[in-house]
Amino acid sequence: MPTPTKGPRLGGGPAHERLMLANLSAALFEHKRITTTVTKAKRLRPYAERLVTFAKRGDLSSRRRVLALISNKGIVHELFTDIASAMENRDGGYTRITKIGNRKGDNAPMAVIELVMEPVSPKQAVVAEANNAAKNSAATSDAAEAEPVAAADGAEVTESEESVESTDAAEAEATSEDAAAEDSEKK
Repeated sequence: MPTPTKGPRLGGGPAHERLMLANLSAALFEHKRITTTVTKAKRLRPYAERLVTFAKRGDLSSRRRVLALISNKGIVHELFTDIASAMENRDGGYTRITKIGNRKGDNAPMAVIELVMEPVSPKQAVVAEANNAAKNSAATSDAAEAEPVAAADGAEVTESEESVESTDAAEAEATSEDAAAEDSEKK
């Protein structure tokens, strides 16, 4: 599984830690969210996400690898059918850790680790880039359809480029006039 972290183990030894992570991941897949300590949640995240990646593959070999770690066939079936289909479009980040404060008895920092079952939504920057790309492709197709016109310096310029240049010049002139008017009002 994931490379072991440095420092003390969660349990008495490596076998105990493996069993503890397997039980925590089984509980996570069964209940979709569990409350545990922050340290256990951080150790559980890569373990559980790797199991979800196996489930997304969906082949027999992956199912056997997961069954070697989680012995409950019902939970493995749920992982491969429900959870894997919900995570189909997600490229990682299957879990979310939220810190919830300290435990009352021993003041241990607690966290909720949950499966992110919401569908993936594109980020605003990606949407803006897609819109800009669509505008640029439309502008280039319009420019390709326009006939070239001879410019004063001998270079060919399309009509759409001329109109863009003239509107840019008009906008710059209007902006300078607005700035001059604001300066005169201030005086």
